[in-house]
Amino acid sequence: MALKERDKAPPEYASPTFMRPVSVSIVSIIKKHRGITWASLAFAVVYSLISLVNHYLFRTYALDLGLYTNALYKYAHLRMADSTMIKDFYEPILGGHFDLYLMIFSPIVYLFGTYSLLVVQIAALILGGLGVYRYFLYQDKRIALYAAVYFFLFYGVYGALSFDYHSVVVASGAAPWFFVAIRAGRKWLAFLVLVFMLASQENVSLWVIFICLGLAIEYRNDAERALLLLSFAGLSLAYFLVVVHDVIPSFAAHGEYGGFRYSALGGDAWSAIQTVLTHPIESLKMLFINHNHTPDGDFVKAETHVILLISGVWILFKKPHYLLMLLPIYGQKFFHDSYHVWSISGQYNIEFTPILAIGIFSVIAEIKKPRLRKVASYAVLLSAAGATFRTMDETVFFTHKSRIRFYQKAHYQRDYDVKKVHAYLANIPPNAKVSAQSPFVPHLSLRERVYQFPLIKDAEYIVFSRKEENVYPLTKEAFEAKTRALMSAKEWEVHVNTPEITILRRRQ
Repeated sequence: MALKERDKAPPEYASPTFMRPVSVSIVSIIKKHRGITWASLAFAVVYSLISLVNHYLFRTYALDLGLYTNALYKYAHLRMADSTMIKDFYEPILGGHFDLYLMIFSPIVYLFGTYSLLVVQIAALILGGLGVYRYFLYQDKRIALYAAVYFFLFYGVYGALSFDYHSVVVASGAAPWFFVAIRAGRKWLAFLVLVFMLASQENVSLWVIFICLGLAIEYRNDAERALLLLSFAGLSLAYFLVVVHDVIPSFAAHGEYGGFRYSALGGDAWSAIQTVLTHPIESLKMLFINHNHTPDGDFVKAETHVILLISGVWILFKKPHYLLMLLPIYGQKFFHDSYHVWSISGQYNIEFTPILAIGIFSVIAEIKKPRLRKVASYAVLLSAAGATFRTMDETVFFTHKSRIRFYQKAHYQRDYDVKKVHAYLANIPPNAKVSAQSPFVPHLSLRERVYQFPLIKDAEYIVFSRKEENVYPLTKEAFEAKTRALMSAKEWEVHVNTPEITILRRRQ
């Protein structure tokens, strides 16, 4: 695939070190790319202080880290992962999301245990920033560093890190490398990255379609590359249709895809498309209002739009094909039934990260005056940092500040002895069947059978704590009633009962 003039690297980057043979000294690479090396290390530490500390302090949950870690364990033992942790009936986990990453990453469970997916997620985000850096090495080393730092700073990254693990985060970390491969004319590498992204979960394939269409516009004067991108878009569309209409229903217990939660648009994806096309004004309004009048849903969308504007999304109007890449993200986010998805919290903003980082700095890179380029870069980085810290502060949508404020003492503390709880959990036999309160499930997930309390089924142990605030899926009142009843039930004996934790054991 021939490279156009604009995509040819300057002489000093004609063979960037990231593409050189392994024989190149690591020390020389670090010296040449000192800025991105230090930035990557610094943000890896910050990410670990959020994600790994949360896990140690029981701020990760059955959904989704516990369920996915249990899937890793089962795949690593060559068994089909299932959702019996959270459901009364048997269903393969592929009946929910068609997520192949859990199979791919399963051997890592032998190295990092219950921290495995969190380590993968952190690594994916660092590699995503490196991909952004590599993309801009063709143009300007300073812009490359600024764009990577923007990626590392973006608020969507911190929301995702503060709440468990999600495969879409890994796919978002891979996305910049698709841009790199297309720009470098490496079609087989582009194909492999595409396949890797599609393997994350079915909704990512919709995003990939629009990425390919946007890039086809970017390279509209390069027939070979544009045609390749259009073929990739077609492949992604076919993948989406087959997975949603055939593959997932074949695994689902009820024989249908359960991931469509856009009732305001209709009962399925086809009716949603019809609604958007036939009622464009009403559909556009839904992007900004509490369309299903959910309690606490007012102004949640407005807050997200404001944070995105502060983060620089408005700059993409200069290159609207990047906005095209974000259309499915806006749709998946703001048409959704749940106001949690509309918000600035969780993993629901991560796909904005690579598109904004590359799109915004593609605009800035075209500024001819070096000083103005530098000022614009600093302004965007300061705005992005401000938006990120705002999402850690007072927000319209309720966020768990202790999970995300890594710079405050409260993030590293709990109001009970965490070390003691870890010791008690470690004493539960590894082959025992366990029902546990949500925050304890991820730490007990490396076993064949573990259930999210109040599901008990054939559990031999029940684990809960009245000190732990998270009682999902019960209300506080229902949790108290259930645990009191179990404490006095004849079939259970008290194995451990401390202010920190209670462990019941089934009588023989």
